[in-house]
Amino acid sequence: MLVLVDSNVEHRAQVVTSLMSLYNIVEFDSGLAAVKYIRDMQPDIVLIGEEVAPRGGFEMVRDLRSHRKTKSLPILLILSSGHSSSPASARECGASGWLVKPYRRSDLIRLISRQFNASVEARWDVLPQVQVKALKSTVEIFDNLSDIIGKGESIAYMDANDACAPLVEAVNSGDFKGMLGGVRDHDNYTYAHSLRVAVFLSLFGKAIGLSLDDQKQLATGGLLQDVGKMFIPHLVLNKAGKLTDEEFDIMKGHVDATTRILETGGNIPRGVITITSQHHEKIDGTGYPRGLKGAQLNELARMASIVDVFSALTDRRVYRPPVTPEKALSIMFAEMKGHLDLDLLGRFREMLLDAAADTMM
Repeated sequence: MLVLVDSNVEHRAQVVTSLMSLYNIVEFDSGLAAVKYIRDMQPDIVLIGEEVAPRGGFEMVRDLRSHRKTKSLPILLILSSGHSSSPASARECGASGWLVKPYRRSDLIRLISRQFNASVEARWDVLPQVQVKALKSTVEIFDNLSDIIGKGESIAYMDANDACAPLVEAVNSGDFKGMLGGVRDHDNYTYAHSLRVAVFLSLFGKAIGLSLDDQKQLATGGLLQDVGKMFIPHLVLNKAGKLTDEEFDIMKGHVDATTRILETGGNIPRGVITITSQHHEKIDGTGYPRGLKGAQLNELARMASIVDVFSALTDRRVYRPPVTPEKALSIMFAEMKGHLDLDLLGRFREMLLDAAADTMM
């Protein structure tokens, strides 16, 4: 949970838009009620505007730091422009970090991410250099997406494709498992899931004999397949129980949103669009958003569907632990016969067994 305390209505709306898919946000327009709520509820992080009523952000931080329950809570300040002393005051009052207006959405996301992911990303540095490069370049793509989409600009396909090049290199060297484990505890679940999908799709492409360029295209499709989830509220994305019909309609909207975002640039290969637009379709026609079935789904769509399901089952979520790869495959074969291409699923299982055997040699 993120608590946002700011008397500026317009700025609060901008923050909520930027962070809606990443955090459950509770808003306050004044520090009076917010301080008690924060002490009682112990949120994960607090974001405070410098000029918040009634006494300003610096005093609010001091109040929180003076209480035993909130003295070590991550507290970030949004500083008004033109006050040269504000950064020093933010440091002095005990803020964990700060931004000065005007700032980019990506700067806000990075500032918050550092509070949660510093230790996760620090562990990347012990991995082989090609894996480090793959992780750092792909997370940068995700950090910048909010700026690009917020401005109505198109995603630079080649930037994403280049970011996936070291990932494909690691897959083809047989030394890629560090990337899968490296994102497991990352705070941005959509990024973690998409990175894992990109790795498995590249591995799948390698197993069926695709070229390196085609593997990069597969990996890029996997990395970008869920960018439309930036418009889905956190409470829907991370709901532990079954979604209501209304919530499921909201969730399904991420597919068309992703396709619209990617097609804005006009330079995205059709294979990538196929992956992003059809990875939730099912062989029996019960998938979404188009209800495509059978021969309407080409091999890329079928591969993407298998990898997305497998990754979702083996991902760690806030509301459940991951299942083992063996259990995930058992579920997929037993319960999803009408949904997945069973021939490709068999090849996917063989690929995983071969990869596991290779890493044990």
